Amino acid sequence: MLKKTDDYELVKMSIEGNNDAFAELLTRYKNLVYSVVLRMVNDTEEANDLAQEIFIKVFKNLDKYQPEFKFSTWLIRISTNHVIDYRRKKKHETVSIDDMVYDLPEKDTPESKYIEKEEKMSIENALNSLPDMYKIPIVLFHKQGLSYQEIADITKEPLSKVKNRIFRGRKMLKDILTGKEGR
Repeated sequence: MLKKTDDYELVKMSIEGNNDAFAELLTRYKNLVYSVVLRMVNDTEEANDLAQEIFIKVFKNLDKYQPEFKFSTWLIRISTNHVIDYRRKKKHETVSIDDMVYDLPEKDTPESKYIEKEEKMSIENALNSLPDMYKIPIVLFHKQGLSYQEIADITKEPLSKVKNRIFRGRKMLKDILTGKEGR
């Protein structure tokens, strides 16, 4: 019966103590939160832990949700801010290339698999080298498929700044990948 209930109704029911309503919100959005977090930390165990912390934070702050925003937008904003805070506390350690996990689609030959893996690692490494102010909008736009406006809502930045950061971030990525950085 809860599956057809809209997000705001589930939030209100959760605040009133209905655990099934919060469980439904968790079911609807756990994959979204996990994928956003995983893209930011590149570690499955760390992403699991952070996603759990985020849902605890969400549960404690449901009364602060404002229904004029999509619940998913509010949730992604909390998720990205939580990861940024976590990374500040951790002082962002470098991830070993050997420790990075990629689920690559199967291709015809071992050579093509190897080349694709190398290209993907190059892109991920270039993306990870960007400052958060460029990396986060690029991840939200290209990997999560959010619109510029949704990213502006999440980051609480003007739409023009979001567009500019995605443009500049792409240019920085291109320069890194083509070896033009620092010239």
